Amino acid sequence: MPSPVEAAIRGVITKGLMGVAHYNRAHRKSSKENPYLTGVHTPLKDEHTLTGLKVTGTIPAALNGLYLRNGPNPFEPPNPATHHWFAGDGMLHGLRLQNGEALWYRNRWVRSPAINEALGEAITPGPRVNNFESPNTNVVAFGGKIWALVEAGGLPVEVSDMLETRTRSDFDGLLRKGFAAHPHLDPLTGETHAICYNAMEPNVIWHTVITAEGQVCRHEPVAVQDGPSIHDCMITRNYVIVMDLPVTFSMPALIGGDTFPYRWNPKHTARIGLLPREGKGDEIIWCAVEPCYIFHPANAYETEDGTVVMDAAVHQDMFAGGDRGPNTTVCTFESLEIDPATRKVTRTIIDTAPQEFPRLDERRIGQPYRYAYTLALPAHGDPGFVGDPRLFKHDLGTRTRQVHNFGEGKMPGEFVFVPAHAKSGEDEGWLIGYVINIVAGATDLVILDARDFAGPPVATITIPVRIPPGFHGNWITLP
Repeated sequence: MPSPVEAAIRGVITKGLMGVAHYNRAHRKSSKENPYLTGVHTPLKDEHTLTGLKVTGTIPAALNGLYLRNGPNPFEPPNPATHHWFAGDGMLHGLRLQNGEALWYRNRWVRSPAINEALGEAITPGPRVNNFESPNTNVVAFGGKIWALVEAGGLPVEVSDMLETRTRSDFDGLLRKGFAAHPHLDPLTGETHAICYNAMEPNVIWHTVITAEGQVCRHEPVAVQDGPSIHDCMITRNYVIVMDLPVTFSMPALIGGDTFPYRWNPKHTARIGLLPREGKGDEIIWCAVEPCYIFHPANAYETEDGTVVMDAAVHQDMFAGGDRGPNTTVCTFESLEIDPATRKVTRTIIDTAPQEFPRLDERRIGQPYRYAYTLALPAHGDPGFVGDPRLFKHDLGTRTRQVHNFGEGKMPGEFVFVPAHAKSGEDEGWLIGYVINIVAGATDLVILDARDFAGPPVATITIPVRIPPGFHGNWITLP
């Protein structure tokens, strides 16, 4: 622990650096258009509540609940020269289904103090750990509540099933350093696991576990270096998987005014850690891997001989330049075999096509599984990261791939799997997600039959609003 004098000196230095960063963020200029503020990414300016939506096909009567998706949507126009896609204010987009009907579509900003003040509202209650007020990445349900999430030090924000912001929470002080964007529910135990990091704490990350009742029962520190960006994690029967890869905090990028100050760092050793689920941080088994970056694994599990298998969308590199969003040139869907005895990682390509946002039947998290669903990415490196009209369904048992093509002018996002009933087969259910109709300036919520993946949608619900591309969403069953 630093002494009071050391802490005071560090505080003064940090305040000075942040002052320079804020100045540069406001005053830096560029002649280039920011692709994440224009075109299909143009932020929405209003909140909507829409009913009487057009439905094509038949909405399955078993789908009683809410499809929610989160994504960045700046409330005030940011500086195009420094704005990064990952940094905009969070906006939730929700569509309520009940008894075969589409009841409403709503979009709401996740309230920050600045948004509260601009709208003349009371400040959202709850603690604040820093000025990072953009829970814009994911929206999940655990502990009987719905949470908007972000990584790198932001706190979870509770929202209602009507998308209204309720409170910011640090779980009674146990998450005062922030939470994560990608917690994973273990369907066998009811626990939610996450790997958390804070941009201002470069030498430590945390394995956090939350019980089914919503109580933090573990917040175990793990030593790291350089402030790695760890977007996601995965669990198996015995381990939580930690991906410590060469995207790290960049002080020059921060001082220069970048709103997402992380860069590709070839000096940072790429490694994957197997942390015993109840072990101490120094018990982690670090395994070297060829330099790469992983935003999202599909799933992981252990084989009979103790090998850990993790399937993931793997990028050759990430944030190597000054782009305002993801900028890799190569991304493949791979299987990584991690041997805890030899500490060796073997990478095998499942599919060479560029793809991202892998999802599965989440009843199989941490266990052997067969099907994964991914979003195709433009092969030409579209600066908007999205734009290919296809989804993929991978049969990992036969190593085959099916394609659903929405057609020219259609831009799907991440799709989530919803089982047809509690005891349904692994692909017996529906895939749900938003598809932007670029020509019409509208968005469809599309429901696909997972077993008739390439076939026509079961139902399409048209929303007369162009929802910008966002990040992650989930289906939340409601009474």
